[in-house]
Amino acid sequence: MQEIHAVRTTEAPTPLAGAPYSQAVTHAGLVYVSGQIGLDPETGNLVEGGIEAQSEQALRNLAAILAAAGSGLDRVLRATVYLAVLEDWPALNDVYRRHFDDPAPARTAFQAAGLPAGALVEVDVIAALAEGSGPRQG
Repeated sequence: MQEIHAVRTTEAPTPLAGAPYSQAVTHAGLVYVSGQIGLDPETGNLVEGGIEAQSEQALRNLAAILAAAGSGLDRVLRATVYLAVLEDWPALNDVYRRHFDDPAPARTAFQAAGLPAGALVEVDVIAALAEGSGPRQG
């Protein structure tokens, strides 16, 4: 059986309040990244600037975790997007388009009753690992 490996990087926020989850885990050629919100990894605070700024930061956090796993946004297969306000959908899509080229990953998006830390958006992904890569810690 292939092992499951945790992915950790200081380039993205650590789990909130010491919660028991990994930034990501790898298994069988895939990386499963926990939901990321618009937290600045240096301050631990939500970035200011509304949905656009939070979406941008959430995707930067995802990219950092994927890089630590040996993957990247270009290898994302599936994304799930949680929005605090469904009317933010067009603004999210504007930011999302800047980070994902064709073919864009499969995606589900919906409004959530509440997101951690009062965030406006949260995104989690599943991505393929690059051939011969594995997680690095750092």
